[in-house]
Amino acid sequence: MDPLALTLIELGAVVFCLGLLARLAGRIGMSPIPLYLLGGLAFGAGGIVKLEGMHEFAHLSGEIGVILLLLMLGLEYTAAELFTGLKRSWQGGVLDLVLNFLPGAALAYYLGWGGVGAMVLGGVTYISSSGIAAKVITDLGRLGNRETPVVLSILVFEDLAMAVYLPILTAILAGVSFLGGLTTVGIALAVVSLVLMVALRHGHSVSKAVHSENSEVFLLNVLGAALLIAGVASAMQVSAAVGAFMLGIAISGATAHNATRILEPLRDLFAAIFFVAFGLNTDPTSIPPVLGWALVLAVITAVTKMATGIWAAKRANIARPGQFRAGATLIARGEFSIVIAGLAVASGAIPAELAALATAYVLIMAVVGPLAARYVEPLARMATGSPGVAAKA
Repeated sequence: MDPLALTLIELGAVVFCLGLLARLAGRIGMSPIPLYLLGGLAFGAGGIVKLEGMHEFAHLSGEIGVILLLLMLGLEYTAAELFTGLKRSWQGGVLDLVLNFLPGAALAYYLGWGGVGAMVLGGVTYISSSGIAAKVITDLGRLGNRETPVVLSILVFEDLAMAVYLPILTAILAGVSFLGGLTTVGIALAVVSLVLMVALRHGHSVSKAVHSENSEVFLLNVLGAALLIAGVASAMQVSAAVGAFMLGIAISGATAHNATRILEPLRDLFAAIFFVAFGLNTDPTSIPPVLGWALVLAVITAVTKMATGIWAAKRANIARPGQFRAGATLIARGEFSIVIAGLAVASGAIPAELAALATAYVLIMAVVGPLAARYVEPLARMATGSPGVAAKA
């Protein structure tokens, strides 16, 4: 068959199936991420049907998906909000980092995957899914709850940590020298600091540069700027995703709101293809041998995320049900854990077993997280013996 025709047929079938999976996820009240990963596993190497024609497109689309995910995340915050959140949450953020990075790193060392594997798997277990957490908070009507600012502050700290972690990881995966690694990290920190300063003082100018009353022009401006800055960041050996995140922070006000509205369908499309592409590159037969370790990590890091949320909410003088809700909201892992694993897989610097473990772990946590957030409140009330506690305690 003609290669172009094969690519179009496979791509059309995959996108249509993604729509069906998203509909199914919506009906059963869960994130579609696990279903997207399962779809990729079913049609990749070792799956039911191997797709041959769309690998190159899926790879590029996956990269765009990561850029859009981070761009949209940056649009959620202003630079001032980031600084405020950092001041408010740095202690809880440090506790979160220690409690949730160490289990993945320790397991990687135990399984003989060395320092690179520890850096990757530690990041996978550390970062909560902002997307799933935001959806859970909205779906369960908890936007006005007292614990919600605590949760968001910890997520902001994680996002800032990712802005430092991803360039370091990229340098390690590239196998650069110690001096080269320090240079990369220095450049990354300088770029992050510069963009934050520009966003604080000249955010309105950045917003004005990309804004347009014409939605078509506005879309092209924002998307073009995101891809351009991501490319420049990548050329400087700073993560392309971090470049997009920084651009999102620099855009503020009504421009950020309009950009979110216009870009959301594109983000959903390319992000879904990204998850499928990751699944395509993972052999499902490699998952059963590591499934036990994925379950162990899931149990440990669910407990450590709960501990983080409870501790942070308690410091904010929030009642016990709110503490439990805060911890449960942080449990889910998703898009950024797969981004980290995807970078590692693309570099070829990690064993296939680590990618399989990351996939299994995210599948478990993306399902367990929303369920825990939904059902933790009755358990908290039973534990405190106060069934009449107000919903916003």
